[in-house]
Amino acid sequence: QVQLVESGGGLVQTGGSLRLSCAASGRTFNNYAMGWFRQAPGKEREFVAAISYSGVTTNYADSVKGRFTISRDNAKNSVYLQMNSLKPEDTAVYYCAATPKPFSRSLNNGAKYDYWGQGTQVTVSS
Repeated sequence: QVQLVESGGGLVQTGGSLRLSCAASGRTFNNYAMGWFRQAPGKEREFVAAISYSGVTTNYADSVKGRFTISRDNAKNSVYLQMNSLKPEDTAVYYCAATPKPFSRSLNNGAKYDYWGQGTQVTVSS
């Protein structure tokens, strides 16, 4: 079992920045690829970013590429999402997720992940 707890969400103006954190506990953190997903009201959950076990390889949704950066610190059992140049359409509940599967582009599919956090709300005002 892996327990995931997100933090760092909040209210920010358009163009602002936020840094989300996800703290993991349980199994060995660096055995898991990690992902960030988001879900806006009335919409399906969508992929945001993923990172490999080592942190060397990353993948991003086109909608956030160049604005968001995913990173991890295996010594702290944590993964982060730095969000810059935020837009109102970034408003959503953001979830981190963990999977023991090897990193690949298919990790943009939420069904590939075994563990999920409870989510943190991000609201971007116009």
